[in-house]
Amino acid sequence: MRLLTVVLLSGILLTGNVLAERADRDKPIHLEADRATVEDVNRKDGSRISIFTGNVILTQGTLIIRAEKVVMKEDENGFRYATALGDLVSFRQKRDGLDEYIEGWSERVEFDNKTDELELFRKAHLKRGQDEVRGDYISYNMSSEFFQVKGSNDRGVESGPDSRVRVVIQPKNKSEDSSTDSQ
Repeated sequence: MRLLTVVLLSGILLTGNVLAERADRDKPIHLEADRATVEDVNRKDGSRISIFTGNVILTQGTLIIRAEKVVMKEDENGFRYATALGDLVSFRQKRDGLDEYIEGWSERVEFDNKTDELELFRKAHLKRGQDEVRGDYISYNMSSEFFQVKGSNDRGVESGPDSRVRVVIQPKNKSEDSSTDSQ
């Protein structure tokens, strides 16, 4: 029941037809780091693994992920899967057609550029404008802007500050509400 409530609240946060920046998916991925190790592509499974450490910045269009370490795997079809680790990994992405960003933080972020999904693990926090969602785990589809949030109790992880999901939803038209009250 708690999960259903979170999914419904997440839907409220995402009303409207506004999506993450659509052009990002077609842009190249850029990585910056203090150190990098790149495996040869001649692996048995046809994939390549690269490890970036020290103040890592991954950029794809308007998507920016900042971490202490990023492990990037590229499959034989050219799709990339990244796991970003750090005290708090951050990401930010512009919303399509708006001057607004989606931002998030957690201890581990997994990015799949084939499915356009981000997963945030431990101390997960997502923010869009003034609306916020917090939990132990957040799954975020960048194409549809759909969130799924779970607390650590729901995931069978030890309890702690992330044991429950927390959502803050701001009223939509604050300035319109105050102007109609004065009439």
